[in-house]
Amino acid sequence: MRKTISLSHYVKKRNGVSLGAKRSMRNMLYRSFGAKSFSEFWYYWNPIWSFYLAKFVLRPVKKYTSAWFAILATFSISGLLHDLAISLFYMDIYVLFTPWFALMGLLVLLTQKYSVSFSSYQWFVRALANSIFIIFSFSIVRLLSF
Repeated sequence: MRKTISLSHYVKKRNGVSLGAKRSMRNMLYRSFGAKSFSEFWYYWNPIWSFYLAKFVLRPVKKYTSAWFAILATFSISGLLHDLAISLFYMDIYVLFTPWFALMGLLVLLTQKYSVSFSSYQWFVRALANSIFIIFSFSIVRLLSF
């Protein structure tokens, strides 16, 4: 049986500081962009959001499907929720985040499968590599949407 973890413990584990601490945002950005792989980037990125995605999407989906499908579903649902928020704000249908996040989920799976790692590089190179994955996936989705 899996031990449940509190949100505050989850955030501290990801950021190295308590929920709401002064350096929380700085730590998240530093750890995310300096991550040794694209999948590790997502380990550190937005721990509050990822806590709830893991609790309500990833783990339940993973019970009934494969891990790779659960990851794709989690990224896609996250994108869908972002699109929904923007659509409600503008009172118009908005679809960008769903395909973008789905593509990033696919990149996470591919980089894991092929063991793509930036661990031997300095922080700046790792940050650049992780940024390129984000910008590349966004650019592909934008190009395909026109």
